[in-house]
Amino acid sequence: MLNILWMIILIIILFIIILLVTGIKISFIYTKKESKINGCLKILILKKIKVYSLTFPSQDDCADENEKENEGKKRDFKKILELAKPCFKDLMEFLKKTIKSVKIKKIQNHLIFGMDDYAETGKYIGIIWAVLAIINPLDKNLRISAEPTFNGSRLDAKGENEFEIYPLKLLIPAIKLVSKKEIRNLIRGVLDER
Repeated sequence: MLNILWMIILIIILFIIILLVTGIKISFIYTKKESKINGCLKILILKKIKVYSLTFPSQDDCADENEKENEGKKRDFKKILELAKPCFKDLMEFLKKTIKSVKIKKIQNHLIFGMDDYAETGKYIGIIWAVLAIINPLDKNLRISAEPTFNGSRLDAKGENEFEIYPLKLLIPAIKLVSKKEIRNLIRGVLDER
């Protein structure tokens, strides 16, 4: 009986190690047209097995009730900001390590942008194109585009995004981050404000 228990524990540990090494795939597909947003978020392990899926707009009325409850609450962002100031260097270091553990599989987004004034539309679409000219060559899997529209004020978008996150690369930095007292105080402050 004890041998069977040890085998089950060993299999679970082996599965967790395989999961940490192979990574987690996140897929996000969306379309925003006028004020309607449709999309799907999927989280897969072992690049094939779906663990979590969220389609929006969701059909749940519970989400609307939670939003109404949270509207009345006032949050003290100054308190959270004061708690975050001593943690800034540690958070930036963790963010850099997080970016290194993420592999971009596909980012394809298209933006349709327009304003009431033609000149303003041309001015801002020029700025957007300049930024995209810098961003797009950064990765071969990155394709972001924008087009102007001169039919009034409009901001529509559609996209397909896929990332792979390797948690094993984040395990040690996350432990180091959480082991610091300032970070724990920040987490407690954020949880208290919820």
